Amino acid sequence: MIDAIINAIVNLIDYSGYPGIFILMTLESALIPIPSEIIMPFSGYLVYSGRFDFFLAVLAGTLGNLFGSVIAYYAGKKLGRSWIEKYVKFMHKEKMLEKFDAWFKKYGDAVAFFSRLMPAVRTFVSFPLGVANVKFSRFCIFTFLGSVFWTAILTYIGVLLGPHWQEMLDVFHEFEIIILGALALGFVYFYLKKKW
Repeated sequence: MIDAIINAIVNLIDYSGYPGIFILMTLESALIPIPSEIIMPFSGYLVYSGRFDFFLAVLAGTLGNLFGSVIAYYAGKKLGRSWIEKYVKFMHKEKMLEKFDAWFKKYGDAVAFFSRLMPAVRTFVSFPLGVANVKFSRFCIFTFLGSVFWTAILTYIGVLLGPHWQEMLDVFHEFEIIILGALALGFVYFYLKKKW
């Protein structure tokens, strides 16, 4: 299954160039979990081989990430918000929604930026930011900055590894497990702290 995904990503980028990067990174950040850990390092390998320009590859990935994030943001704002409002009203949980909004409005900038560095989280985070109605201009700015940082790192790693770019997948798999474990522990800590 993983090999099939890698081959599909590689073939699309190999065939369509920068638009392929844009399309894949759009999907990756619009609630469809396509790993950027494959998209951008392979693009870096194509930079290494002389087929791509580093800055254009990073730009295509960043703009795709931003565009997909905007789609997810508006899905949350237009669709998710109305559904959640009906749910909390039915369950008499209006205060929970107020806390949700306040938290995202307070930390929305940091969430938009740092979530780009987190596996799985970056694919879905724009939706709740839209639900919380985080200011759109700031959402775009910090999403863009986080995306530039992440796509540049991944692309540069692909350049450094050259034809061995796939070797980084094992490293990132371990890295993802550590991050997801830390997030889970953080969630448990804050839950228990709030409860007790």
